[in-house]
Amino acid sequence: MQGENFEEPENYQANEELHAFPKEEKPVSVKRPFFSPPTFTECILLFGLIVLYVLFLTSNKPEKAVPIAFQKAGTKSTSVVFVNIDSLNAKYEFVKLMKNDLVSTGKRMQNEILSEQAAFEKEAADFQKQVAANSISEEKAKTVYEKLMQKQQALVDKKDRYTQQVADKEMKMNLTLLDTVTNFLKRYNRTYKYDYIMGLKTAGEILVANDTLDITKDVLDALNRTYQEKKK
Repeated sequence: MQGENFEEPENYQANEELHAFPKEEKPVSVKRPFFSPPTFTECILLFGLIVLYVLFLTSNKPEKAVPIAFQKAGTKSTSVVFVNIDSLNAKYEFVKLMKNDLVSTGKRMQNEILSEQAAFEKEAADFQKQVAANSISEEKAKTVYEKLMQKQQALVDKKDRYTQQVADKEMKMNLTLLDTVTNFLKRYNRTYKYDYIMGLKTAGEILVANDTLDITKDVLDALNRTYQEKKK
């Protein structure tokens, strides 16, 4: 049997190939499309983010549009007080002084006009008597009449001029008062730092005011103290 030729089976080649180590194969690269649809988990996360964003916007959105000025006025950070102008006019000593001067000037001018008016009326009455009694010539009566008309016009002009002077003096007094009080309140407010200090007066723009916001007495006391110190 040793001398016999050993015949290899026909499938020997194939079996050898089966038992050999497998050859290394290169990994096959699978091309993915440029856009791939999101997975179910990604969809859930995306939906949750959208819900949170919507809830954030709706929770911070005001229920009703309110003007900014109204919002500011309604907060406690805005402080508003007022001063009663009528009380200042009646009790501020500097105003009393200016008013007394104005009244005195007005009375002096009025008495002067009344005196000249009485003198004119007497002269006119005497002239009428002379004309009625024919005790004056026509030429002289014409001259006297013209002089009386000139005096009457001069009296009217003087009355108008005095009236304007009193009005100008009163306006100047009011401007002086306004300037004095305004400058004082600016210094006064350096301590209290109010946002607004209003002026309340009869027939003014402010119709209703809370009395707890009234600082008139405090302001009046300080104004009168300042006035007395300046007089010394």
